[in-house]
Amino acid sequence: MQNQIFLCLLGTALIASAAEEKFSITVQAGEFNRQQTPVSFLLPPGARNFAAMRDAEGKITPLQSDKNGRAGFVISQLKKGAQVKYELVAASNAKPDLVQATREKSKLKISLRNRPLLEYQAEPGELPRDNIKPIFQRGGYLHPIYTLSGKMVTDDYPPNHIHHHGVWWAWTHTEFEGRSPDFWNMGDGKGRVEFVALDDTWSGPVHAGFMARHRFIDLTAPKPVNALNETWEVRVYHQTAREPFWIFDLASTQECATANALKLPEYRYGGVGFRGNWAWNGEDKTDFLTSEGETDRNKGNTARGRWCDLSGAVDGERAGIAILGHPDNFRAPQPMRLHPTEPFFCFAPQQSGAMEIAPGKPYVSRYRFVVHDGRPDPVLLERLWNDYAHPPVVKVD
Repeated sequence: MQNQIFLCLLGTALIASAAEEKFSITVQAGEFNRQQTPVSFLLPPGARNFAAMRDAEGKITPLQSDKNGRAGFVISQLKKGAQVKYELVAASNAKPDLVQATREKSKLKISLRNRPLLEYQAEPGELPRDNIKPIFQRGGYLHPIYTLSGKMVTDDYPPNHIHHHGVWWAWTHTEFEGRSPDFWNMGDGKGRVEFVALDDTWSGPVHAGFMARHRFIDLTAPKPVNALNETWEVRVYHQTAREPFWIFDLASTQECATANALKLPEYRYGGVGFRGNWAWNGEDKTDFLTSEGETDRNKGNTARGRWCDLSGAVDGERAGIAILGHPDNFRAPQPMRLHPTEPFFCFAPQQSGAMEIAPGKPYVSRYRFVVHDGRPDPVLLERLWNDYAHPPVVKVD
């Protein structure tokens, strides 16, 4: 009986101790000025119930963490070389879910304060025109994507390239088990990318997003064969009304579905692709700007770049999107494909020579997208790329 009482008292003391445990985090800006910068870090197990942070002046910053303890917040402003310290505070101080993900039939829709930002086409949707063959039907891509003012920057099933879909992923020229499937040009019937499952979705004060699975099916075999499994993680970040842009991240992890590698011979395009608004078709309708300052799409094609921006007129006003490549990506900064007459772009590491995705070696690619109203600001895009490539350092005490 005494032992039971002792254990009960001990348990109560431990619970009280855990409840009183305090945590602080220190954020160091490093070599760059920070403004509206997404930050991600790992919380220790005892700190995962907190949902906000308080600085020395009492200002509250929302904190959002997932089931694995990966936490995120957005730094409003922090000068180069400076640091700021926060105390973790109770969930009651947190803001509501400002960024929301909502499942509606075959789509997942993400909005910011009830303003639509993007949609993920999960299961294949209905074809937009009667003259499109069923073989082109697919899911597992992002469209539409809107600026904060409501301008659409993507296209879907464009008449001159029916297999283009907003933001999507496919490999073109491949070798698998002695065959040559093409997962990009779906109309040839040599391969396709299928949506498998939407494994997780979330909303929050800092970001909303989802985890989804796709598979790359080789149709050149006697029976269809799954050559590659892919996982997407997409995070859409909260943005203040003061900025003319918003940000989302796409991380793709691809793994062999068999004991055989997917070989990717040298080729001019394939991988992550972007298709711009139909209004941007034509040599003089899309403006390209690369991280190296190149505006000539022919000169920028096959060049390497940290980022590339596409913009054009939408309903009489300028809008655009920049695709930023992470420095840890294979062959970064990656070669780029800038289409000569259409609003199409992709990072294509296979331009620099043959490569492969081998069994037991996940192929991870990360990209950040900056969706903006107005013309691109190269100074802003360079700052945002530095935020992505060289994020602030976070220390938990």
